[in-house]
Amino acid sequence: MELREPPVAGSEADTLVGSLERQRRIIEWKCGGLDADGMRATTAASTITLGGLLKHLALVEDDYFSNRLLGRSPGEPWEGIDWDADPEWEWRTGTQDAPEDVRALWRAAVERSRATTAEILAQDGLDFRPKGISDPQGNAPSFRRILIDLIEEYARHAGHADIIRESIDGLVGEDPPGGGS
Repeated sequence: MELREPPVAGSEADTLVGSLERQRRIIEWKCGGLDADGMRATTAASTITLGGLLKHLALVEDDYFSNRLLGRSPGEPWEGIDWDADPEWEWRTGTQDAPEDVRALWRAAVERSRATTAEILAQDGLDFRPKGISDPQGNAPSFRRILIDLIEEYARHAGHADIIRESIDGLVGEDPPGGGS
């Protein structure tokens, strides 16, 4: 699967989607090729692990692109969780799951999100406003704003992944070898 970069001088939609894809690619690279010990490693005073982070991002993908944007069920494994009793479920269980299972869960969520993105852009464009999300005044954000929020979510966690991965095996940088911009 080839992930895109933001274009140098593209449309607004291509720039936003390309920016999100770049952040997804960085996360995939930082979480790739590690065994269970690597996916459970922490650094400093933080309890964040790459396994928990990747499972959290799978939840974010399914929650935003299925539930919040289209009002669809986010599906399993998210349906049966008592979030009030275990609000950190994805972070906790991401350290217990096999690395290949966490990566597969995230990749499947990203594929569903890409399909939803294509659907929204083809039908309504960046001005699409979901019915299931609003601020306290009842204003629904545009799809443009939601993409920016997701880029921010990924970028913040890419920074966490940088620090954790460097502490595991010294891997540094923002682009996989041969896969730069």
